[in-house]
Amino acid sequence: MSKAATLLLNLGSPNSTSVSDVRSYLDEFLSDERVLDMPAWKRKLILKLFILPKRPAESAEAYEKVWTDQGSPLVVISKEQHELVSQQVDMPVFLAMRYGIPSTADVMAEIIAQGITDLFIMPLYPHYAMSSYETAVVKAMEEINTHAPSMRTSILQPFYQDDDYIQALVDSATPHLEEDDDLLLFSYHGIPERHVQLSDPSHAHCLVRKDCCDTPHPCHATCYRHQCLATTKAFLKKSGIPEEKIAISFQSRLLKAPWLGPYTDFELQRFGKEGIKKIKVICPSFVTDCLETLEEIGMRGVEEFTSTGGQSLSLVPCMNDHPSWIQFLSGRINQWQETVDGRK
Repeated sequence: MSKAATLLLNLGSPNSTSVSDVRSYLDEFLSDERVLDMPAWKRKLILKLFILPKRPAESAEAYEKVWTDQGSPLVVISKEQHELVSQQVDMPVFLAMRYGIPSTADVMAEIIAQGITDLFIMPLYPHYAMSSYETAVVKAMEEINTHAPSMRTSILQPFYQDDDYIQALVDSATPHLEEDDDLLLFSYHGIPERHVQLSDPSHAHCLVRKDCCDTPHPCHATCYRHQCLATTKAFLKKSGIPEEKIAISFQSRLLKAPWLGPYTDFELQRFGKEGIKKIKVICPSFVTDCLETLEEIGMRGVEEFTSTGGQSLSLVPCMNDHPSWIQFLSGRINQWQETVDGRK
């Protein structure tokens, strides 16, 4: 007899704000070949010599600014999402993190122990990137292929322009937007330009021509930049916000290789110098508030903007536990369950 379940996958966080826990987390995260895509010897050398000696202490200080009594905001809110979704579907729902706790390996072991035969894997990433969506799926499938190769799986595809996702994004953001905002900045998590090019199966379109993201091409199915721009366009169409009132940028750079731009920190400083006074920042590549939204934008971003002449920068919260977002997730699970039931 078949037994179905769903697995929600998110990024993860350190176990605490101690430097040792942050170092362990960064070591696991940055040792991933899909995050730092370089030969293993070079990745280990960069981690040992340039990243792990100093960055854990700096990151631990940043995590302390956003940590809650219950723990990491990302993990705490993800658990809330998990609980709310579980209440709206008629099957077991599990939550795992790609890095940290609860680990994908441990949660997959629990799923297997419960005799699950059909699993719906839901990476909580609207957009495709090898360093987020792809690595989460690969890790889950590695566990399944090793320990439960007969398990049937389905995977939620990137939902960057799914109408229900866009509606949830608009529903959650609208109460935080005001007519007198000078600008709404869409700040997406950045990735190296080479990741975009590696994800292009043709190796002849992405970032090769100036209008690559606007020219239809099969590579858009795995093009992070195109998908971010498509999300923005869909949001504007549904919300009615005019294009001249928005800007797009990319945040969270690491190392010195070229990353997708323009860079959020540089843009915030530029806006302040150019006389823009009131900005709202929305971060659609994150479904859950975390260090990158709460500290990088909500704290450092404010300082970057106001230090050059801006007056007010406010972070638009992620969808978090908004009912429309929970409805999107539970709705996709229920649709998948109908497919599974139809096979019985």
